[in-house]
Order: sequence, then structure tokens, then C-alpha cells
Amino acid sequence: MTFVAELIAKKGNEVATISQHRKVQDAVSMLKQHGIGALVVTGDTPPLAGIISERDIVRALATDGPSALDKPVSELMTSQVTSCELSSSITDLMGLMTANRIRHLPVIEENKLVGMVSIGDVVFARFNELESEKKTLLDYVSSW
Repeated sequence: MTFVAELIAKKGNEVATISQHRKVQDAVSMLKQHGIGALVVTGDTPPLAGIISERDIVRALATDGPSALDKPVSELMTSQVTSCELSSSITDLMGLMTANRIRHLPVIEENKLVGMVSIGDVVFARFNELESEKKTLLDYVSSW
């Protein structure tokens, strides 16, 4: 079984963040620059104030048009953030992401932001688990 700590060790713990006071246009630029789908939003209290995703921005554009880009990030961000810990398993993440219909989970440990896990990371880890299980089973069957 794979745990978040293993994912973070492989991919690194760098997390793209943006202040809740910055404009949504800044968030769009950062998402493009980093090639990612969500930013952790920082505020006055650690470890985070919220999260803003491409989905949040697209919905705001559909409702408010281009003026949404001039709003502060705090107006579009999700402030009730689902997160995980380094000890969370990939199975736990699949359940959290499915139940909450989310694609990004900040990793919080001792009230500190220590990483970010995306649905792509989870799928990749699960694929590797399945490949490893397949190899083990084939080796076992072949040894008879």
C-alpha cells in the first residue's frame, strides 16, 4: 500500500501558493505558469486560507464574465478545504476525492503545509501498485 509520504518523497513538497488578496487574474497566470490545476491560498492564519482551482475560475467566468478576473482570490476560493496527512493511504485519498468531488488535496502535517497531491498523482501511484501486484502474481504462478 502506498502512502502520501511516499508520493511527496518522489514528487517533492513544493506547493504553488497565492495570497487571498491577489486578483484572480494573477491566479490564472500562476496556474498556466506552473501547469497545474489548483493553488493553495494563503492568509492570515496558517496553514492555509483556502484553495482555488481552474473549476472555481471557470464557474466565476460563466457567471460574472471577464470581471471575475478582477476579483480578489478570496471571493472565489473554497475556504472549507479537504486535506490529507503524510500517513494517509492512496485508498484513503481515492475515497476523499471521490466523495468530495475534488482533484487536489493539500497535505497538512502539524499545522504546516508540506505538499499537494493531485488526482493524477493518485492514479499514477495506484497504477504502480497494480503493476507491482501483477508482477508478483505472475512470478508466483510462473514458479510452479
